[in-house]
Amino acid sequence: MLPFRPARGRVRGRTRVLAAAFLAALLGTLLPALPADTAQAAARTVAGGRLDWGIKSSFQSYVTGPIAHGSWSLTGGAATVGDSRFRFHSATGGYDPDSGALTAGFSGGVHFTGHRKPDGSYELDLTISRPQVAVADGRGTLFADMTSKEKGTGRVTTAARVPLATLELGGLDTRGGGTPIALTNIPAKLTAQGARAFAGYYTEGTQLDPVSLSADVRAGAAAAGPSPTPTPSESGEHESADASHGTFTNAAVDWGVRRTFREYVTGGIAKGSWRLTDGAQDGGALFRFPRGKGTYDAEKGSLDAEFAGTLRFTGKDLDLTLSAVSVVVKDGRGTLAADVTSGGTRTEHTPLATFEAERLTPDKGLITLTEAPAKLTADGAKAFGGMYSAGTGMDPVSLAVAVDKKAALPALPDLGTDPKAAAGNGKRADQAPSAAPAADSTPVSARTVTLLVVAGVLLVAVAAFLVLRARRRTASTAPPQD
Repeated sequence: MLPFRPARGRVRGRTRVLAAAFLAALLGTLLPALPADTAQAAARTVAGGRLDWGIKSSFQSYVTGPIAHGSWSLTGGAATVGDSRFRFHSATGGYDPDSGALTAGFSGGVHFTGHRKPDGSYELDLTISRPQVAVADGRGTLFADMTSKEKGTGRVTTAARVPLATLELGGLDTRGGGTPIALTNIPAKLTAQGARAFAGYYTEGTQLDPVSLSADVRAGAAAAGPSPTPTPSESGEHESADASHGTFTNAAVDWGVRRTFREYVTGGIAKGSWRLTDGAQDGGALFRFPRGKGTYDAEKGSLDAEFAGTLRFTGKDLDLTLSAVSVVVKDGRGTLAADVTSGGTRTEHTPLATFEAERLTPDKGLITLTEAPAKLTADGAKAFGGMYSAGTGMDPVSLAVAVDKKAALPALPDLGTDPKAAAGNGKRADQAPSAAPAADSTPVSARTVTLLVVAGVLLVAVAAFLVLRARRRTASTAPPQD
């Protein structure tokens, strides 16, 4: 009987099976090398960013004009930017790069008042805060928390997450991933609910100011929204058992000086800027002077603190430096002082502003004073070269003092990445408005590409080896030829 000779098709089939098994095993070892963001592209969290919106410029002009004789003020760290725009900060939310769905909520608010009555109240009283933008399926909506006094009746209503405006995306494609994702000059129209919450001053469909925003996105569920980052005490040892009085080594004071002064510095007259050194930080609408040290007595309501940081304003006919900032609180009143250098002349410990500070009771290891209204002192008026008179309203003062080493100071407003850094790969043909998700920041790594190439070479080599071995076995079992 002739020895059994396997069919050539069976040899090839076995070769294919072995090659496929080898490839599966090889890919199984290589897949973990792929970036996690590639496998979880949809899991993105918004953490940090800004929204710039003037709400309605003509409304601003009406409020501050000769009819309403009113004003507006900022709350919650909101700032101003450019022409009649308000800047809201610290975006949180989520983003799906596959569908383009985006939810981004921002902090800060604007309070409008006008038509003052004899009793000191206002007929026009409107607060818009915590705007949130939601984009899905090519449609966009801007929500906001609103408190308003109805025109005519004076009835006050407060509502959260009011759908204030529809955003006309006009075919913008927000898909693609990357960070930051930016929307620029998006037309907005007042909704029916927004018109009611707007106290009846405008009707549904009224054109509002365009909306621009940028939001940083992070991959993976672990990337939570911004939260106060613990700032450890410099001594690392202080944890008072009696939190009513003692010393502290970890505190910060936030003060924007004065909004109109900042606008003057960077405006067309002074054409200047400011510079922060020695640890001072810029929070958009305020400056933070950190590393505060001092003493406090909650029972007496007193506090004495000195802070780090230097702030220098320069411009045409302007050179003003504030350093060695200190805060003293006594008998329910606080004073913010600093060393002032102006025109080359230095004056130490100059009291610049006073503010109300009635309660300084620690809560969970933290003493806080939030946005206390401040007024310029007589010495402060001199420090500003007579630009403002004594008693002029200044930006509010916020104070945070950690009396427990485990306590964390409040985080600064998070403006996120400059939206100019976003790539323009989502703009529609007319370029306005635009959406600009940056290119995906997590491409397949060079190491992964190299491994895949090596895998391909090894696969070819193994397949060739199996075919050659099968041929040799076939030749060795074939009958001798006469």
